[in-house]
Order: sequence, then C-alpha cells, then structure tokens
Amino acid sequence: MPSSVISKFSYDQDSKSLIVTYVSGLVYRYKAVPLDIFNDFKSAESKGRYLNFHIKGKFSYEKLA
Repeated sequence: MPSSVISKFSYDQDSKSLIVTYVSGLVYRYKAVPLDIFNDFKSAESKGRYLNFHIKGKFSYEKLA
C-alpha cells in the first residue's frame, strides 16, 4: 500500500469507523463510513486522492493522536 500521505489504515465493521494513520503520525477516525466506501478506498490506486474526494468533508471525524 504505497502512499505518500497515508501510513496505514483499518476499518471496524461494527462501528463503521475508518482509522487512518498519516505519514506525519497523525491518526484520525472517520465515523459512519459504509463498508462499500471503505472497500473502494482500500482498492483505490491513490489512497490520498480517494480520501480527499470521497471521505474528507463527507464523514464526521475525530483526531486520535
């Protein structure tokens, strides 16, 4: 999963939370993300671009670290 912005990510199906760790070390939880959006994100060629266009600004989030 090479990305210039995202270090790693995970998804919790029970809470529909997408946890994204950026290369800067910041960690965010995006809430109420449907499984199909996560699957599209996971398979996207550019994770950063997908995140910017389909997740940021569309789902509420909280900074974890």
